[in-house]
Amino acid sequence: MRIELVKRPEQSKLFSALSPFIALGLTLVAGAIMFSLLGKNPLDALYYYFIDPLREVWSLHELAIKAAPLILIAVGLSVCYLSNNWNIGAEGQFTIGAITGSILPVLFPQFQNWTVLPMMLIMGMAGGAAYASVPAFLKARFNTNEILTSLMLVYVAQLFLDWLVRGPWRNPEGLNFPETRNFHEYAVLPEIWSASGRANWGFVFALVAAVALWFMLSRTLKGFEVKVLGQSPRAGKFAGFSSSKMVFFAFLLSGALAGLAGISEVSGAIGQLRPTISPGYGFAAIIVAFLGRLNPLGIIAAGLVLALSYLGGEAAQISIGVSDKVVRAFQGMLLFFVLACDTLIHYRIRFIGMPAKTGEAAQNV
Repeated sequence: MRIELVKRPEQSKLFSALSPFIALGLTLVAGAIMFSLLGKNPLDALYYYFIDPLREVWSLHELAIKAAPLILIAVGLSVCYLSNNWNIGAEGQFTIGAITGSILPVLFPQFQNWTVLPMMLIMGMAGGAAYASVPAFLKARFNTNEILTSLMLVYVAQLFLDWLVRGPWRNPEGLNFPETRNFHEYAVLPEIWSASGRANWGFVFALVAAVALWFMLSRTLKGFEVKVLGQSPRAGKFAGFSSSKMVFFAFLLSGALAGLAGISEVSGAIGQLRPTISPGYGFAAIIVAFLGRLNPLGIIAAGLVLALSYLGGEAAQISIGVSDKVVRAFQGMLLFFVLACDTLIHYRIRFIGMPAKTGEAAQNV
């Protein structure tokens, strides 16, 4: 017997709308089972994951800090995925954006005025876009698989960052720790409301980017081009749209937003470059993009949910003593159920009996 997926002639609009909520519910059930197998009270674990981080105002600020890079990266990835360009290397573009945006405060610390921060943000976006252009060029010119090239470049970026902070960019006054000098006051992203927490303007950038891309995808010719080339490249070719240009547009846009997320994270929440500046935002943003149904407005809600899982994971580690690997397993289950629900909405499962072999059939006769 073998199993086939048969495309449904018509998808249920109701289940398409409910799919993210069904996936989230299934993740909670599977998470409760996982915590039970680990010997933990599942109700306590889920409480620390999803309720406890929302009880204090300062934790809401931390939620905004965690959600900002997830939303920024995910809205850029949504354009890639809608246009059928599979950028899996946003983590590397995030890292390169942080590096290029940090050139001024690290190498020219004496240059201090109000223009430093805007220049840092622009340089971060340019660095992320330039790094994303590598897999874009390889796909457009040589038809190389962009999944492999963008993913492999992640490790190049991470190793490059590690070399910089341990070598030429290491803080001469940092007691030999692998980190750069602290950013000066003109290179620090301001807080939105410092009276109650430390959430910075990176969250505002994320909201503006999500609204702007929602408008572009739903109200402009460019958004129509993205969707047409993603669903039917042949139809897009007849309409006069260029697949090669779309590859560069999608990758450069997503790379620029990932780079903006990188420099916003470094100049806002961290204040310097270190060997590790991301807990995996570039990969987690893939979950956010699909949980938000590749809709920039839905991605805002999805980014807050996944950011809550980060905060809840930290609270659960402290309160009930689970490993940080449990957080990643929880996020992985969420992506699995999102993709599984979407698959079952678009396809139905058909079981087919395997035909008997010729020799066996003759022997039976």
